[in-house]
Amino acid sequence: MRLPALPSSRPRRAHRITGRPARRTAIAAISLAAATSLALPAVAEAAPTPAPPKVDQRVLDSLGAFAPAIIGAVATKGPDGKISPQLLDQAKALSAAPGLPPKVSEIWQDVIDFLGEPGRVAAQRHLAAERRPGEPEIPQGPNAPKIQEFLYPTLGFGCMEGNGSPDGGNSLGRALLTAGPQDAPAPGPKRGEAGYVYTALGTGPAINNPNRKLWVTWLNIDNGRTGQLQLKRNPKINVEDGPGTFTGIAKTGKGRVVSTIYGEVTTKSDGRINSCPIVPTIGLAIV
Repeated sequence: MRLPALPSSRPRRAHRITGRPARRTAIAAISLAAATSLALPAVAEAAPTPAPPKVDQRVLDSLGAFAPAIIGAVATKGPDGKISPQLLDQAKALSAAPGLPPKVSEIWQDVIDFLGEPGRVAAQRHLAAERRPGEPEIPQGPNAPKIQEFLYPTLGFGCMEGNGSPDGGNSLGRALLTAGPQDAPAPGPKRGEAGYVYTALGTGPAINNPNRKLWVTWLNIDNGRTGQLQLKRNPKINVEDGPGTFTGIAKTGKGRVVSTIYGEVTTKSDGRINSCPIVPTIGLAIV
């Protein structure tokens, strides 16, 4: 049975605080149809995947340069035990590079706002509006997971067979975060936890490879918590035919969470196991 895609409630806009129009070209509308079976049985098939967005190399080059700073911020906190001021300074410096296309500059402004005072105010509003224990549930759609998309789609080099390359073709990588409590990705993040999903579109099912791992490094800039988590094959998501989908749940606590996913994905297609590196991608979310 082929299941319809779950509608995206697009909550990433919850932390959008600049009021600018939605960017349709640089940041794809990451519906992640390949991962819409997040909490469904393993026998379910993924819904048809929409035409993939084009990956803008300028976005990868510019935002990808920020990924090492996030990883470093996990190890080096600020004097108050929370975000290092250098993280915001580096974001501002990278955003000021000459010749950035307007759509890339808009993404950088989102990052700067999220790390700064506008993001802090947005996080406070989000927490104030959160349902308290004992209050009635307010429906948010037909069981749709509350998806917060990563800033841009990325690439996995040589993740797919064919395309005239002995090492295979490149796979579009899509990533999202879901803030608990909810059921997706299975078994579901609890309150104060973040569920991560990375999908390598066009590949076979995911394989756990102890030697070539896919990682998420995260930093909660409001409570100072940091961590690193390996994303692994989920036995309830796209396990028969793929695409390769990797998930993990992190105990981030509530607040603004900056994340980067990086490393390698391993998938199996037609009996062949293939591992490939990805370009780091960055996510901003309120948990």
